[in-house]
Amino acid sequence: MTSEDRADDALAGERRAYQGRTDDNQAADDRADEDRIAGDRTAQDRASEGEDGPHPRQGGPHPFDDLPQLDLNDPKAMRALAHPLRWALLEALGHAGTLTATQASEMLGESPANCAFHLRTLAKYGFVEEAGGGKGRERPWRRAFGRMSWHSRQGDEQFRLAGQALNQVWLERVLSRARRSLAATTSWPEGFEDDLGGSTSMSYMTPEEAREVHAELMKTFERTIGQEHRFAERRDPARRPPGAVPVEFVLLAYPILDAPPLPGDDGDDNSTGTDLDADPGG
Repeated sequence: MTSEDRADDALAGERRAYQGRTDDNQAADDRADEDRIAGDRTAQDRASEGEDGPHPRQGGPHPFDDLPQLDLNDPKAMRALAHPLRWALLEALGHAGTLTATQASEMLGESPANCAFHLRTLAKYGFVEEAGGGKGRERPWRRAFGRMSWHSRQGDEQFRLAGQALNQVWLERVLSRARRSLAATTSWPEGFEDDLGGSTSMSYMTPEEAREVHAELMKTFERTIGQEHRFAERRDPARRPPGAVPVEFVLLAYPILDAPPLPGDDGDDNSTGTDLDADPGG
């Protein structure tokens, strides 16, 4: 899951003010969803509970190559997804293939009712869909996309702020997960002791040079672990070999915003501090 714009110094002062607006807007959206779901079940819901529907769904997870890429361009959908539990539900579906609200609640430590509500909200915006079979909280759900991207520095103010809020949720989950694992390498599964870890490198580049380097790195990233890589079919739990565990690779590129100024710097140059590379191993 990627975004071309992970850091935006122009929004640093707006973020705190927007946070309150985001919470208010999201609460209003959630209340509207609750009213809509409680008072007006769709034909899709009725079909999943055993009533006749015009197009029965095929059960099970999607074949991976059938899943489209989702390019987010609706601020309301972006705000809806900027919610930790909804993001956690999408990740859980990525691990399990299909989940009912009850199964999701067991995985995430949330109530079945809460998971059911948030799954229906994700379905409203096209992030998930019913996988067929079951009814009520026992109906299975699956992800409706294979990959997702968004931008946080394009469009109007509401679009940019929604993208920034989504960036924050995404970064919090990814970086928290990395921090927990890299700080506890002695707890890694057998066989992972010495060969994984991290590497950082800082260079001084113009924006054009940075884009070129990022594009080259992305080509390698995509070739080895991207949408068409040799491990893609293992999104289906039934195709995972014994001993396979989730391993996350993260590619980040960003201008450094908080480096101290050089001695005598009058603020007109582009210096950003000491070039300190690091390669923490496992």
